[in-house]
Amino acid sequence: MSEWEGKSRGTVSGYKVFIFLIKHAGINIAYSLLVFVSFYYFFFSSRQTKTIYHYFRIHRKNGPIRSIVNTYLNYFVFGQTLIDKVAITAGLEHKYTYEFDGIHHIRQLAKDDTAGILISAHTGNFEVAQYFMGEFDKKIHLVTTDEEQQAIKSYLASIMAKPKTEFIVVKNDLSHIFEITKVIGDKGIICFTGDRFVDNAKTLTSDLLGDSARFPAGPFLISSRLSTPVLFVYVMRERNKHYHLYARKATFNHRDAQSLLHAYTKSIEQILAKYPLQWFNYYDFWKA
Repeated sequence: MSEWEGKSRGTVSGYKVFIFLIKHAGINIAYSLLVFVSFYYFFFSSRQTKTIYHYFRIHRKNGPIRSIVNTYLNYFVFGQTLIDKVAITAGLEHKYTYEFDGIHHIRQLAKDDTAGILISAHTGNFEVAQYFMGEFDKKIHLVTTDEEQQAIKSYLASIMAKPKTEFIVVKNDLSHIFEITKVIGDKGIICFTGDRFVDNAKTLTSDLLGDSARFPAGPFLISSRLSTPVLFVYVMRERNKHYHLYARKATFNHRDAQSLLHAYTKSIEQILAKYPLQWFNYYDFWKA
């Protein structure tokens, strides 16, 4: 059983508070409120706090005090990414700067006469990338297991600009398989998040940061069998409202899902070495 429940935490009222602050007081004031919100989650979300502390203490080899501080900072940075997502999609993208590192690989995928595959992770803030990358010849379809509560989704849809990315939500009835197959058949671009799975899903195992962990098999089985380049893509938050996009070609053995998964875990390790605070899997990832 993966202890992750498939839904983001939060309430409509909580989102309304931050959106009000963003619109009327500014993004920096909204960030300042995170000082208290982060303390709340640090103390009252004991299971999530324990797992993130474990990440810093065991997998990042931090000392006890540093692990406690970084656990709090992890909540704070995660809150910043949520505020940024709301602000950017509400039309404030001009308040941010963006750096592209390897975007020519994505542009080439959009031009190729074949399906394109991107694999990302729950690190950084990939969902905001669409507002900076411009228009492509093909639309990106993001496959996600992270289904917001319906009330939150409806509220956000009422205030945000229409997204440039289509979302395909992984469901227990497997209807998402038909949507993915259609996009691939239409030679579109699919983006998977390869570090989360739902209960009863087929998984593969690989080492990440020194311990064995389970990953969803689907993204790697599908991607390894297509005759198209596979890209690992991450959008990481940096200081002063700056985001850095990384897109790298995956090197793996064709039709070998395990080889692709190994390349993926190595790429995550490299990203987390640069951005250790931006690991946003709030459940017992290595035992899931």
